[in-house]
Amino acid sequence: MKKWTLFATAAALVLLAGCQEQTNQASNAPSKPKWQGKPYRIAFGAAPAKLDPSGVTLPGIKFTANPDDVQTRADLVVQVDVSGVKRPFTVPDLMIMAPTDISGTDGALSGDYISATDKQLANMLAADCMKGKVKVSVALVRSTLPPGATDDQVNIKRMSDWLPTEIVFKNPHPKC
Repeated sequence: MKKWTLFATAAALVLLAGCQEQTNQASNAPSKPKWQGKPYRIAFGAAPAKLDPSGVTLPGIKFTANPDDVQTRADLVVQVDVSGVKRPFTVPDLMIMAPTDISGTDGALSGDYISATDKQLANMLAADCMKGKVKVSVALVRSTLPPGATDDQVNIKRMSDWLPTEIVFKNPHPKC
């Protein structure tokens, strides 16, 4: 009987030791990275109460950055759905803004920067004789993007996913 008790105790210790080793192996496994995807996430803030006199009003743009990949400057790229434009020539669908300062892991693009974007976007839409509801997408890109960049160059330098929205363009100087 003593031998059986000793054997059972030894077997239980071996089983417990084996379970302990498995637990240690699981804790040594590499964990998933905390941040997945592009280094920045962007979102629209609340719609502004006052419309921009240019005829276009984008909502504010907030950002959250991967703490391991924070940048200090970025360009805002606006992509316009030009599928409804009736022109005998190809119209541009990308607008690349000048670099702006972005700092920290959370923040927003400045109101002055968004206002400048509104004005430039209004000029672009007016030149293409667009009016009414217009689908646009915005993204942050590295500030090293050249001004006349192609779609491929934009996608290589993109720091955020595209964020789509629909805006209303009221051309203050209609000529179409």
